[in-house]
Amino acid sequence: MIKVGIVGGTGYTGVELLRLLALHPQVSLRVITSRADAGTAVSQMFPSLRGFVDLLFVHPDEAHLEQCDLVFFATPNGIAMQQVRALLEAGVKVIDLAADFRLQDIASWEKWYGMTHACSDLVAEAVYGLPEINREKIKSARLIANPGCYPTAVQLGFIPLLEAGVIEAGSLIADAKSGVSGAGRKAEIPALFAEAGDNFKAYGVAGHRHLPEIKQGLALVTGGDVGLTFVPHLTPLIRGIHATLYGKLTRDVDLQALFEQRYSNEPFVDVLPAGSHPETRSVRGSNRCRIAVHRPQGGDTVVVLSVIDNLVKGAAGQAVQNMNIMFGFDENAALNIVPLLP
Repeated sequence: MIKVGIVGGTGYTGVELLRLLALHPQVSLRVITSRADAGTAVSQMFPSLRGFVDLLFVHPDEAHLEQCDLVFFATPNGIAMQQVRALLEAGVKVIDLAADFRLQDIASWEKWYGMTHACSDLVAEAVYGLPEINREKIKSARLIANPGCYPTAVQLGFIPLLEAGVIEAGSLIADAKSGVSGAGRKAEIPALFAEAGDNFKAYGVAGHRHLPEIKQGLALVTGGDVGLTFVPHLTPLIRGIHATLYGKLTRDVDLQALFEQRYSNEPFVDVLPAGSHPETRSVRGSNRCRIAVHRPQGGDTVVVLSVIDNLVKGAAGQAVQNMNIMFGFDENAALNIVPLLP
């Protein structure tokens, strides 16, 4: 049994962490912080957790996080990097669900996130928490950079092709769509029901923060630079990411067998039968990524369809998966969830 704390438990990723950890057999939830809502019962803010989480939100200054074995940061970018050093020195392991430790290039991070990094020396130590590529490193890590939602869906779709060297790495295309919850639990005009409902639009075409993260991950697979066009879209969904990925084949290969073999031992990647079209609702509420691979008209273009729940495999679920690996628990613990339908 490990003692767990959550910093920033009032957002969508925070409540997803609570939902998953509340039933984890090896976790004792000790503290959940919030500056604005200190003293408020968690179940008052999130009635779905009534009977499962019997805690009050605590001000960060009174949280005593150093008494935990593991702390999750479900906070905006720039928060975790202010507190991680002290926690690590106290022997506490950390999983950051924001982007503070995802990019190894500090100058690139500061450019995309518009702030000076507070502990750049720890970035090199941080392990990128995509289990399907970094499981062994995660086992011994004390600081995990949990991947972003778009990067998770896109990388899982491209990895088998790039590892096998069967597509041109310089001309990748990722056409991705996300639900509104990906923008976080805050009041913004684009996220209002009357704005996002019955609407569909692209955004960040000139450049999105997840672009350098995706390119960094794919470059590690290829051993060299990759060329990627990444276009995100906002859809009138609450949860879900659908990534349609395109690559140009360099040789003939049994694509179905390639994907099935690559992910045969991965508990949370489901390669669908040939000809399938995965739907976002087929993964809603679960930590699963469902993938289908196509070769339209038998040509030289491969199309990969990758779907995840952006709040689970794209955030909190993947963080719990990383925790399970770090502490030697069953990797499926608290994550064997049947997706919700309808």
